[in-house]
Amino acid sequence: ALSFTATRHGKQILVLGLDGAGKTSILHSLATNHVKRSVAPTEGFNAICINTEESQMEFLEIGGSESLRSYWKMYLPKVLLLVYVVDSADHARLPMAKQLLHQLIQNNSTLPVVVLANKQDLEGAYCITDIHDALALSDIGDERKMFLIGTHVAEDGSEISSSMKDAKELIGTLVLETQ
Repeated sequence: ALSFTATRHGKQILVLGLDGAGKTSILHSLATNHVKRSVAPTEGFNAICINTEESQMEFLEIGGSESLRSYWKMYLPKVLLLVYVVDSADHARLPMAKQLLHQLIQNNSTLPVVVLANKQDLEGAYCITDIHDALALSDIGDERKMFLIGTHVAEDGSEISSSMKDAKELIGTLVLETQ
């Protein structure tokens, strides 16, 4: 009984990625401009509305655990933009993150994609070029707008990092261009 209706004026942005990538923490940070780390995994859906001067953005995050991934594809046709979050330090699961991303967008050649290479502050985190290669992003970026930004959610309560501000700005711009 999971249902989610987009408001008519809503500009929905789908936020996906493996469990533990940091999707919820990123959304909190984007919404409040302050860091609030979330440790509990999202069981199901998490919807957040973010108002900027230019627009109202509706983010829909779907949990990344295996049982929830079947829902991912159902929501893709309804959104303006896909934000895909990966844990830059989780080397073992990058191949799975890559596979899921490529499967998701193979039938949707125009959907803009913003990949957030999260947890850049962790020791052993892959840098942006490594993430780009690990996810084979050059294979998906020709026909569509595709962006890759390194992010991290720092200490609780602190202001969000400049990379997060960049990500928020980019998403806002894409929403205005795409609607």
